[in-house]
Amino acid sequence: MSTAPGTEGVLYVVSTPIGNLGDMTLRAIETLRTVAVILAEDTRHSRKLLDHFEIGTPLLAYHEHNEAKATPPLVARLKRGESMAIITDAGTPLLSDPGARLVSAAIEGGVRIVPIPGASALLAALVGAGLPADRFTFFGFLARKGKDRDREIAELRRLPHTAIVYESPNRLADTLAELTSSGLGERRAAVGRELTKQFEELTRGTVDELARYYENVPPRGEVVIVIEGARESAPTEETLRERARDLRAAGASARDVVATLMDEMGAPRNLAYRLAHEP
Repeated sequence: MSTAPGTEGVLYVVSTPIGNLGDMTLRAIETLRTVAVILAEDTRHSRKLLDHFEIGTPLLAYHEHNEAKATPPLVARLKRGESMAIITDAGTPLLSDPGARLVSAAIEGGVRIVPIPGASALLAALVGAGLPADRFTFFGFLARKGKDRDREIAELRRLPHTAIVYESPNRLADTLAELTSSGLGERRAAVGRELTKQFEELTRGTVDELARYYENVPPRGEVVIVIEGARESAPTEETLRERARDLRAAGASARDVVATLMDEMGAPRNLAYRLAHEP
């Protein structure tokens, strides 16, 4: 347990609008006006936001390419009594954005951390998706390829509650198609884009339906995918057999069929092995 003795500065983690400037809170404006410096992912982008609200506080770049080098001197300044705010290009810092390293180092140094809540794309998408929101897992951006991506998709298949994924618009259709081919096609889902902006859109359907829709309607703007959790009822043996047949017809080896039936559908190993080797 750590506490701040009170002589250090304060690090404010400040949420900013994800599109609609009306979502900027009065507390955020006041905080950004009173700190010594604002740490921003893209200073040119953030300066436009600050100018709109007549905030003249100096900006300092803090992003994934300089955070390792910049963090120690920033913590030293905080410990000398300067207060700072960290913001991101849009939404809440640390959520798929820089900031975690600085917050962790500041806590280690006994600096007080004060969150200033506000807009968040993942929460906006979650509450508008029409899926259970009492429990959820935020994945951020999935790994682009390889075993890490396979592992994350396998986790999505098994997850018993709602999942939230960020995706770029140019990869959305391919990701939805991959999720469909991985066994999530029948799950209910929603795709949110341009949230809080003029052309905000929340499209709902199954993962498969959304994959086919966005194959023909390329989206614009930042994208959030909300996916229903795995259903509790275990698949029947006939359902597993049909899945095994489809996989074999697609050229999957018996070993791959076994792995897919276990990871994707929760089949017991012995049953998965038997179905994978049926003629």
